[in-house]
Amino acid sequence: MQAFDAYVFDLDGTVYLGDELLPGVADLLAAIERSGRRRVFLTNNPTRSREHYAAKLSRLGVRAEPEEVITSATITAAWIARHEPDAACFLLGEQVLADTLLAAGIRLTDRAEDVTLVVASYDRGLTYDKLRTAFTALWRRPQARLIATHPDAYCPLGPGLGEPDAAAVVAAVEASTGRTCEAVLGKPNPEALRTALALVDVRPERAVMIGDRLATDIAMGASAGTATALVLSGDSRREDVAGVAPDRRPTYVLERIDALAAGLP
Repeated sequence: MQAFDAYVFDLDGTVYLGDELLPGVADLLAAIERSGRRRVFLTNNPTRSREHYAAKLSRLGVRAEPEEVITSATITAAWIARHEPDAACFLLGEQVLADTLLAAGIRLTDRAEDVTLVVASYDRGLTYDKLRTAFTALWRRPQARLIATHPDAYCPLGPGLGEPDAAAVVAAVEASTGRTCEAVLGKPNPEALRTALALVDVRPERAVMIGDRLATDIAMGASAGTATALVLSGDSRREDVAGVAPDRRPTYVLERIDALAAGLP
């Protein structure tokens, strides 16, 4: 088991399930802290702030700072600042996403005639008026672009429960306008992981991406050039690994996440 300079963690299904910290997480995080390595928590959910996740981790017994958390809202703000710094953005999203973009100095507008970038996301307050504004902006202005904060089709709410996520909002805009979403951010886009690693100034080859989903966490790590660790505590199972292309298979498959501590001094 190798030691890494940075450990990037998925949250739900990897660090915790609901309101319960998963076995071995506290021990691994303590070992990382003792060794002086860096850690980052990475989630696709743009409806909760970095402060929310840091507070939840602290309640579960894991000391965490907001600066250690990256959400798809953070990733979207970084993407817009890098690729469309002068954009006038219309959001199909919630207040936390709006606050994150505003804090990054990004301009928001509800005037369809001013919009140059439509940002589609998980939006539990989606209305026909909001959809019509996005439609009008893209219909009237061929130069306006459509992007999405993350690709999730649904948000799981518990066993057998869920609700439509960002992909459903994107599909509505694409269906009505005939336009194609040009960038889908968040996991498994490798840019999400590169944004997280830039936070701690660690090269991909010196980092490991830890998650419970082969199709998102592990695929993203493989694309970004990090080592990967699949933890069998959430979505994917050991038998699923055989169905993955060899270059997308996890570096490690772990029954317990604290097996990674074996490589730390």
